[in-house]
Amino acid sequence: MSGGNALDVSRETIERLKTYEVLLRKWTQKINLVARSTLDDLWTRHFIDSAQTYRLAPHPVGHWVDLGSGGGFPGLVIAIMAMEHGSPARVTLVESDSRKSAFLRTVIRETGAPARVVNARIEETSPLEADVISARALTDLDGLLGFCARHLRSGGTAIFPKGESWRKELETAQRTWNFSHQLATSETETGPVILTITGVARV
Repeated sequence: MSGGNALDVSRETIERLKTYEVLLRKWTQKINLVARSTLDDLWTRHFIDSAQTYRLAPHPVGHWVDLGSGGGFPGLVIAIMAMEHGSPARVTLVESDSRKSAFLRTVIRETGAPARVVNARIEETSPLEADVISARALTDLDGLLGFCARHLRSGGTAIFPKGESWRKELETAQRTWNFSHQLATSETETGPVILTITGVARV
């Protein structure tokens, strides 16, 4: 294991993340949970990267919703960190792929994380009334804000890691949506940012 100390979490949280790591490596041999090229640097690329999202949220959080959870980033890391900090109170992971959903449920069972999985398409899921929404590498910002309009409660916050094309995505989204945003520089990569967004409404 590498990178555990950089997370600044308890030994118990590290142990749960190690359990997650073992399951991720095992399942990735059969289904595409993360890019195999990232497995050598899994703690930095996935665990520490996800923890950044957790720290940007306006805690305490009631209901955190992670859209298109895939291998569980950042949503499952959020749920595991919640066991130490008591926030968020609950996490919902929305994932349309049945095999990925089975993986997520396995990690939840093995770690005891306070999360549930909704195996459905985001646009077909009943409004989730999230206090915080996250999504990583799911779709462009315009599309993500459309999901927020359905699933984010009034006064809620969206936190989206974005790659180097974030400026273009921001400009495009601002034609369709009114919102306030703050930028944080990624701690794990040069170029990407994390957008914290509030006040989402159609123009």
